[in-house]
Amino acid sequence: MSASTEARAAIAEAVVGRERELTLVLAAVAAGRDVLLEGPPGTSKSTMLRAITEHWGVPFVLVEGNAELTPARLVGHHNPARVLQEDYSAENFVPGPLVEAMRTGGFLYIEELNRAPEDTLNVLLGAMAERAVTVPRVGTMTAEPTFRVLASMNPFDNVGTARISDSVYDRWNRLAVGYQSAAEETDIVARRTGSTDATLNADGVALTRATRTHPELRRGSSVRGAIDLVAIALELAKITPDADRTQVVLDAALLALSARVGVDEASDATPEQVITEIWENHFFSAPGGQRRVRTA
Repeated sequence: MSASTEARAAIAEAVVGRERELTLVLAAVAAGRDVLLEGPPGTSKSTMLRAITEHWGVPFVLVEGNAELTPARLVGHHNPARVLQEDYSAENFVPGPLVEAMRTGGFLYIEELNRAPEDTLNVLLGAMAERAVTVPRVGTMTAEPTFRVLASMNPFDNVGTARISDSVYDRWNRLAVGYQSAAEETDIVARRTGSTDATLNADGVALTRATRTHPELRRGSSVRGAIDLVAIALELAKITPDADRTQVVLDAALLALSARVGVDEASDATPEQVITEIWENHFFSAPGGQRRVRTA
């Protein structure tokens, strides 16, 4: 077995499934390239990257892309109090996540890249191209060899986002990441919750996955909804041991999923009504039979 194959096998132990995606990301970063992961939330994007950085022994620097991610926040700034006392100097410069990742040879991971301002993206692209960034009154910061820039974006979310230009895309190696299989998501739920109730785990995943294809929902829940659903159901069963099991699952589903789904603008249903309908169809409708009419 080659060293690369052994590394991939070791990293894969921390990730459920994602064999193809992990192989592609590992190949890209090993080749010194930067990667854009495009897909919905909760699809193990950051998990893959954390597993690689832990294996390599380099820092994982996480940044949330939003309107507040200005160039100064990304690169760093001089400490105002020290500037008043000492004037500008390299010693009173406070490094931002970009400079931190460059200095330490870490992975800079920007979540929701398409929410970051355009001038911030321009600074980022310059650092990616030159593997260096120049800070006024400090000098040029040169990145360590293991420095990589990784980013993610949700192509299905248009609220508060900006269109990514072709020049930005041209800097990245793009990998589309979709939802995992039901079996893999069930495995994730079991690992994250410690639940040994296979039936509950499967029910939680089934209800969550059904939100992604429901005609009245424009946005479904990621596996995080299933994780919370199962965790809450386990605790509800302890608190109310005489409660009906299916009712416990419904209560947990309403709590875990209602904020994670988005009802289509053309529908007059509430999240609770849609989740209740999904629950009824899962537990009470025979396979291939008539779907129940919404009752809540």
